[in-house]
Amino acid sequence: MDHTGRFERRHAIALWVAREILPHESAVRALLRRLRLLPQDIDEVIQDCYCRFAMLEDVDHIERPRTYFFSAARNIAGRRLRRAKIVPIDSHVAMDLFEDSELPSPEQVAGGRLDFLRMRHFMDALPERCRRIVELRKIEGWSQKEIAAHLGITEKAVEKQVWIGVKAIQRAWREADAAVSERLAAIEAGGQ
Repeated sequence: MDHTGRFERRHAIALWVAREILPHESAVRALLRRLRLLPQDIDEVIQDCYCRFAMLEDVDHIERPRTYFFSAARNIAGRRLRRAKIVPIDSHVAMDLFEDSELPSPEQVAGGRLDFLRMRHFMDALPERCRRIVELRKIEGWSQKEIAAHLGITEKAVEKQVWIGVKAIQRAWREADAAVSERLAAIEAGGQ
């Protein structure tokens, strides 16, 4: 990608952060305070989130920016709590409750669980190495650098495997949706 393309991409991501992420910073800070993090630790978690957002290649895959921000902050804060030598006992309880303040309905929870199981099914079809890298990156929230060091491969190899895995999952998801739509259309046609 040339210099102009990188600049345009960075500019687009900066605008997205300003429009979709920044308005939720105070809510994320409030939830981090409930974890009893020190003010400077809260600042560092927020800064780490913004750094992660700035490193994104694109944001087209992010359907719910607010939830994405909360999830990123939760993952970063969780790692900090696991590494801390002294952790307030109630911070683990708060960590379990650390969610977007817009609580989903029971139907959304059930639908989310079904979607997760469906996605796991598609992930299980990936080659072992690709599946593990996608799990570490997308589910466990590891950075590309952490995965590369852990597996003894380059960050570029991690990036490529994540891209291949995500594209394969997206393709499988679309194909499954198309098959369901075809079945429903056949049922409706047969019932008329």
